[in-house]
Amino acid sequence: MIDQIEFEWAKLLEQLKMKFGRRPDLEAILFLIGVRELGKLTDSFTKEQKQDLMHIAVCRVLSEEGYYALAYLDQDGWPHWNQLKEIKLLGLKEQENVLKRTIISYFKQMEFI
Repeated sequence: MIDQIEFEWAKLLEQLKMKFGRRPDLEAILFLIGVRELGKLTDSFTKEQKQDLMHIAVCRVLSEEGYYALAYLDQDGWPHWNQLKEIKLLGLKEQENVLKRTIISYFKQMEFI
């Protein structure tokens, strides 16, 4: 299973590199998903907004496995999420693998990969 995740992750990174001109890391991909989910592109985001965008992305991708549900959009259009169940992960590598797996699923749903 891990080998399949790593294979599909490498494929996703290569497609993102072809689209954006450089290979993104996990944080850059989360930022990209967050911006897409927000639906607003500006010239710049504050450091706090960038962190919020990555949080939006994590909530969005983990929502597919029932960890989060969209609660509401605030007056500025920013999504807010409710945690539905506790995330029980053993270590950083396992957390990274869960994120990779759910990010891959996210991009497959968009028919990007």
